[in-house]
Amino acid sequence: MPQVIKKTEIDQYIGHVCEPTDWFEVTQEQVNQFADCTLDHQFIHIDPEAAAKTPFGGTIAHGFLTLSMLSHFSESYNLLIDGIYMGVNKGFDKVRFVAPVRVGSKIRCHATVVDISEKRPGQFDFKVEVSVEIEGNDKPALVAEWLSVQMAK
Repeated sequence: MPQVIKKTEIDQYIGHVCEPTDWFEVTQEQVNQFADCTLDHQFIHIDPEAAAKTPFGGTIAHGFLTLSMLSHFSESYNLLIDGIYMGVNKGFDKVRFVAPVRVGSKIRCHATVVDISEKRPGQFDFKVEVSVEIEGNDKPALVAEWLSVQMAK
């Protein structure tokens, strides 16, 4: 659940470690829909028989599918500036795909607030370090530094 923070308290949230999100199971249907949407139909994503013969041992999610799930995950850990009326994704400083996400795996997100700064009155820039954990795996699926901005009254 998002947490609302007062503008005068943003410094207290730099370094804040958010609670991990709930687990989310990645399904073949979801991977197939993502392949259709992005026109990335590489067999390691959509052909279970062919993918079983690879070192992955089965189909895997697109790295960009895992990355796109950050929007979903952020709904549960996000910090919101009091009076927010709009938030905008600014992109990433770094993104690394560390380990593949096999179809049927469960993933969840960990997030740490690296920085919050008020660039202009009512405009707050966020930098959040995120990682996507794969249940039962020592390596994360991805690590990234995510940039966003919140506009608040």
